[in-house]
Amino acid sequence: MTTMAEPFRIGFTSDFFLPDGSSAFGDIGTGLLESVPNVAWEQIGERGPELQPEEIAPFDAIAVLSRRVPARTLDGAPKLTIVARYGVGYDSVDVPACTRNGVLLTITPEGVRRPMATVNLTYLLALSHRLLEQDRFIRAGGWATKHEVRGVGLAGHTLGLVGFGNIAREFVTLARPLEMTVRAHDPFADPAAAAALGVELVDLDTLFETADFLAVLCALTPETRHLVSAERLAQMKPTAYLINAARGPIVDQAALTQALQKGRLAGAALDVFEREPIDPGDPLLSLPNVLLSPHGLGLTDEWSYITGQVACAAMLDVAGGRVPPNVVNRDVLDSPILREKLRRYEEACR
Repeated sequence: MTTMAEPFRIGFTSDFFLPDGSSAFGDIGTGLLESVPNVAWEQIGERGPELQPEEIAPFDAIAVLSRRVPARTLDGAPKLTIVARYGVGYDSVDVPACTRNGVLLTITPEGVRRPMATVNLTYLLALSHRLLEQDRFIRAGGWATKHEVRGVGLAGHTLGLVGFGNIAREFVTLARPLEMTVRAHDPFADPAAAAALGVELVDLDTLFETADFLAVLCALTPETRHLVSAERLAQMKPTAYLINAARGPIVDQAALTQALQKGRLAGAALDVFEREPIDPGDPLLSLPNVLLSPHGLGLTDEWSYITGQVACAAMLDVAGGRVPPNVVNRDVLDSPILREKLRRYEEACR
């Protein structure tokens, strides 16, 4: 890439960094940016749940972790060309506003597939062996009566998957030696891919009624919001466990709490919540049969490195006037606004 008249400016949201300015997640791909002439990156300094128009107005690209990017912010940043979301969820970004403003929205499926699959496997094993209860039991001096906290063997039990995308398929591959029956529901699933992994595609009623461990692995959309409702939870076996490391609002959290309190479910493991951070007074925090983590169990060094490389490569593609992979809002590719932005970047690099 030859020298541009002005640098291609990239802003990283403040939640990537510690108060001293160092990365909170290790390698997030900035070294890749520093190897390219006339590309400059910096931290977007303000902290808060929602990005403001004046924060992103100077930038050609922004790298986003958890801060929200609403329509009014995008409407106030005509220079912006790409929002590079670290992760695969994009419910925090107004997608129609991106398209309207000629802004690409990209995600990083390569970086989350294995880390999030192992999160679900970790939860599956911890729940089946009642690991948290065992830990509490020994701390309370319960060694002599350890038979009171017995686990569940997984062979022959049914693993249910709400969604059958990249993470779900990786999860199935990792869990294959456990010899479970695996069923999934996903209206967009490829039957051949499911058959190749030995997964039976079923309707939602069958999934909820037969699963011994049910993992939520779908995206949050208007159609999936509260998909795991009180009615669906009532269909589950009282011996069943629920796992959710996808998005909190897919599960009706109040209904889940009530089901756990009344013994209508054996337990749950949650990395995500309807409101984040979780309220310190939330009743989930006091339930003994729930494993909780702060929407961060998948944030490993593997996640940060691969995700960072993919996201930064996408921003560099745009800096060169190219369309990157993993574009969420494909309709934007027909936008004259976007085409003009990319044309200017391409010409500046000649």
